[in-house]
Amino acid sequence: MDSHSRSVAKAVSYRVFGSISTAALFFVMSGDWKLSAGAGVADSIVKLGLYFLHERVWNHINFGRPKPPEYEI
Repeated sequence: MDSHSRSVAKAVSYRVFGSISTAALFFVMSGDWKLSAGAGVADSIVKLGLYFLHERVWNHINFGRPKPPEYEI
């Protein structure tokens, strides 16, 4: 299970790349750098929180994890 700080670090690094791509797409579509920067920041804030929650929920789901041994010596 990942620590909370690791989940935050992963979310931040992922969102930096995602928000840059969102801002670039907005700039291509609108030509307005202020609108593009605002969209990138808003995208980052909303999706950062959603990604963190997504990671924490998946820490409680056992799908795809190996089963612990029935006994240990």
